[in-house]
Amino acid sequence: MSKRRLFASVMAADYTCFAEDVRAAVEAGVDGLHFDIMDGVFVPNITFGRDLVAAMRPLTDLPFNAHLMVAKPDLIAEQVIEAGANQVAIHPEAGGQLQRSLARIRELGAQPGVALSPGVPLEMIEWVLDDVDYVVVMSVDPGFSGQTFIPSTKQKLQKMAEMIRQRGRDTRILLDGGVSPDNIAELAQLGATDFVAGGAIFYNRPDMDRAKVAAERVRQLREAMS
Repeated sequence: MSKRRLFASVMAADYTCFAEDVRAAVEAGVDGLHFDIMDGVFVPNITFGRDLVAAMRPLTDLPFNAHLMVAKPDLIAEQVIEAGANQVAIHPEAGGQLQRSLARIRELGAQPGVALSPGVPLEMIEWVLDDVDYVVVMSVDPGFSGQTFIPSTKQKLQKMAEMIRQRGRDTRILLDGGVSPDNIAELAQLGATDFVAGGAIFYNRPDMDRAKVAAERVRQLREAMS
């Protein structure tokens, strides 16, 4: 089995000392950084875009995973790839020509992925599985950090893994939302190969040593998922 990977969601970092939190996560041993790009149209929240990705790129050569929750994924994908994103996932319900958009992401030099919101059926992406390197299975509704894990995601995750096996693909499954040391082992058994963790890594209290907290939390997650 390929190595399971852990991505730190920078959306959960403390924005008043963003670079410090990112460095803490990198030094703790995460496999990459996850950027939730939101435009206030596709979802009711606005986060960040290419400027933050570009600002963080000099801090590490780890993969940058960009999850585009935007109404114009083709435009934003090009921007974040130019800024340093290595992996870019888009939503099928964002509209446009999904296969063409995925092909363009690969053409620009990044790994294309497709993201499934909790209410979106697997059939929406069945015919583009040959065009992606990974699938993001969301276990919370897109838009905000810190939400509670949706239990039905487990069944969806299992079916997604089976669909990939039946097609003979080695497509990775990135589980995004509500990941913790308490559920990560079960999610791995159900088929997830990669995980996004935000609040489970970052602990935004000024009286705590950020590096020590991140190191301990990453250790706990790795032990549980292995």
